[in-house]
Formats: sequence, C-alpha cells, structure tokens
Amino acid sequence: MQVILLERVAKLGQMGDVVSVKAGYARNFLLPQGKALRSSAANRADFEARRSELEAKNLELKGEAEKVAEKLQDRQFVLIRSASEVGSLYGSVTTRNIADAASAEAVSVSRQQIQLERPIKTLGIHDVSLVLHSEVSAGIKINVARSHEEAELQAQGKEVLATGDDDGTKEEASEPAPSDVDELPPPDETNTQESLVESDSLDSKTDES
Repeated sequence: MQVILLERVAKLGQMGDVVSVKAGYARNFLLPQGKALRSSAANRADFEARRSELEAKNLELKGEAEKVAEKLQDRQFVLIRSASEVGSLYGSVTTRNIADAASAEAVSVSRQQIQLERPIKTLGIHDVSLVLHSEVSAGIKINVARSHEEAELQAQGKEVLATGDDDGTKEEASEPAPSDVDELPPPDETNTQESLVESDSLDSKTDES
C-alpha cells in the first residue's frame, strides 16, 4: 500500500514522501496515528494545501518534545520487583510499568513512546529509549530492585546479588573426624598356624579313608 507521510517516520521517510508499506502496518499504525494518508490524487492535493500548517505543527510538537527530553535524559527511575537470589524476576518489566514510573516522577510518558530492545527480566539498571517525537528521543535508566535499599546500592554501583561467602573467604576443609570404632588388634599368628595344622591333619585322614 502507498501512503503519504504527514511527518517524519523512522526508516520510512520525511513529511510529504510517498512510500510503500505493508497494508497491516498502514491500517494498524500509520493511518490511525495520523502519521500518513492513503496515497491518492485527492489526498495529495489535501496534503499540499495543509503542508504549511502541518510543518508549523510539527515544529511546535518537536519543541515540546525537546523540552521533555531535557527533563528526562539520563533520569533514573526505580521499580521494586520480587526476584530470586540470582536476580531473575518473577515476571518481567513492561512498557506500561516504565511509563507509570516515569509519569509519576517527571512528565507524562505513554507506553507507545518506550522502546525496549529486549524484555527486562533481571535485577539491575537497564537503559531504555523514549521516542518523544519523530525527531526527538531521550535515554532513561530503569533501576529494578527488590527494595529501595537495594536500588540505592545499585545506583552507587554496588553488587546486591549473592556471590558466595559474604566475607570473601573460603572455609578451610575440616579434617575428618576420628573414627568411633576402635582399631582391631592384629590377628594372633599362633592361633592361625594351629588352625592350619589342624586343617592339614583333617585332609590327611580324609585321603586315607
């Protein structure tokens, strides 16, 4: 499907460009979000008539986005989550969770503006990108911890996960405990010899019979 872009769209083109996109992408994103129009002679004429207005609106939105980006850039937001001793979350951090955390402390951010390269499923500080405008983005940090105390330690660059012995020392191998069983005395050689002699005598009588 061919559409006319009403603003710059990453990896597609600039305002006014006519580009080919998949029908589903156009119907589900570009058209309902007001980022494009179906390409037709009528829509092309409509765009040209509104071009100055659209450019002015775009500049206004870009300026607002830049102000928001200044407030958010490199900000750190804390999310408290349950996790195992090795740092694996029981679940994952979603874009909605991040949007709520950022909006509670700074300015309103929608989940659609949050770009996650991969799901957040571990404790630690994670970099997240916010696309505030087609030409403006900001980077924030999400500090995922099991408590606010752990979050503070992570913010200071300290390790909060168990890494073995707390004091960093290894226990010396303990010597085996002495056996509770008394050592048996050595066999009596005299009794052994007498037993052998008796055995030989019995064998001789058996042969004679």
